[in-house]
Amino acid sequence: MAHALSDSWTMTRRELARWGRQPVAVVVNLVFPVMLLLMFGYLVGGGRGLSGDYVDYLVPGMLALTMAFGLEGTMIAVTRDLDKGVVDRFRSLPMANGAVLVGRSAADMLQSVLGLVVLIGVGYTLGWRAHGGADAFLAAVGLLLLFRFAMLWIGILLALVAGKPELVQAVQILVWPVGFLSNAFATPDSMPGWLAAVVEWNPMSQTATAVRDLFGGPGGEAGHVWAAVAWPLALLAVFFPLAVARFGRLSR
Repeated sequence: MAHALSDSWTMTRRELARWGRQPVAVVVNLVFPVMLLLMFGYLVGGGRGLSGDYVDYLVPGMLALTMAFGLEGTMIAVTRDLDKGVVDRFRSLPMANGAVLVGRSAADMLQSVLGLVVLIGVGYTLGWRAHGGADAFLAAVGLLLLFRFAMLWIGILLALVAGKPELVQAVQILVWPVGFLSNAFATPDSMPGWLAAVVEWNPMSQTATAVRDLFGGPGGEAGHVWAAVAWPLALLAVFFPLAVARFGRLSR
């Protein structure tokens, strides 16, 4: 275990070193969700079927959406290493199997934390407030990061299947329905019945609803907290071993 953790930390530092060499990509990943928040909050508007301030509804939804999106950076990094033979060189070294993937996921999670801090700061600037107390706030952040971790391993598996950076754009489209067929921007009550049913079963909608409840905002329902935990754990139980197994078969 100590050997695996040491190898994973080495790969994490490798990924973090890329931040200094590619600062533009880091900034874009941080700015894009802010632009979406401002666009839907002021240009597009919304809130049909909602009782309460739309910003209080929108900010938690945007936090959940940010955790679902932005996987292309990780997917491109994984496929680039595959395409250039870097992964093959790593696999020839005496290192733990999967340390490359764990290091990549750890770096992504650190960037996700930074993205949450930025977006929450912008939300406070727009007038959004968390009313649930410190413990509820930390629990909401934990749910968001758990959902991100699950989505990240879906992205890693898709990247391993794609194999080449130029195929990432096509493969990542599979992730888009999770974000847009959700309650991030509007309540299911404002949608047609069949679409509302799809939206309510969406794992991201479960996270967004639970986070809204923990933040004490409109659109929250306490019963969704368990679903917001169960869905990511179920996704991890499926996609984490699949990604590690796929990585282990690359050189065979």
